[in-house]
Amino acid sequence: MGNVQKKGKLYLIPNRLGDLPPLEVLPLSIRKVINEIDHYIVENEKVARHFIKKIVPSKSQPNLEFKLLNKFTSDLEIPSFLEACEQGINMGLLSDAGCPGVADPGAQVVALAHQNNIQVVPLVGPSSILLALMSSGLNGQSFTFHGYLPIDNQERKHLVKKIEKTSLEQNQAQIFIETPYRNNKLLISLISTLQASTRICVAVDLTLSTEFIKTQTAAEWKKTSIDLHKRPAIFLIQG
Repeated sequence: MGNVQKKGKLYLIPNRLGDLPPLEVLPLSIRKVINEIDHYIVENEKVARHFIKKIVPSKSQPNLEFKLLNKFTSDLEIPSFLEACEQGINMGLLSDAGCPGVADPGAQVVALAHQNNIQVVPLVGPSSILLALMSSGLNGQSFTFHGYLPIDNQERKHLVKKIEKTSLEQNQAQIFIETPYRNNKLLISLISTLQASTRICVAVDLTLSTEFIKTQTAAEWKKTSIDLHKRPAIFLIQG
């Protein structure tokens, strides 16, 4: 009987949250892995190439192979994404920012790896959700991440009230994000919708030199002036 080919591993590679020198926020293990891997699954090839060049400047760019995983990717394409792993070649799943598969594309590919007995190796790196939760003072033992809230005003208000009720009943932190150009609108909406005593944490530009993190009640936010326009932000509330 011939030898059964050993499968390659799928490495989950976090990216920086902004344009910092990579090794200020990423461990050396990421440089080691990127140095060895030429096959990547990424959201955006240009962003991925820039990141790889920053981490390992000497790496040969023409040898790199990319599969694109974003909102334009058809579900029919995904089953072929891990062919290199099936052939014994290690692959990297690389995020545009933060951690793959967490508020970010990637979960489908990771699920496929598990189905095909391909070893998944998560690497350490910044997650804006966890950094915000750590620094919020809200309940880190019990929390829910909701992703984006509805754009429609009434729908959003209804959901915010519901989330606030859950946070009170279960003593649970509630976490969500918004498209950066709608941040100011969301904060105004939260302040006017939530009870005066409900705590709101706003965590902006995490890991960057402009980082701002503040937790205070909705009543206190009414007296606070801040411009969040086009700045990556995480919002947390707890009643």
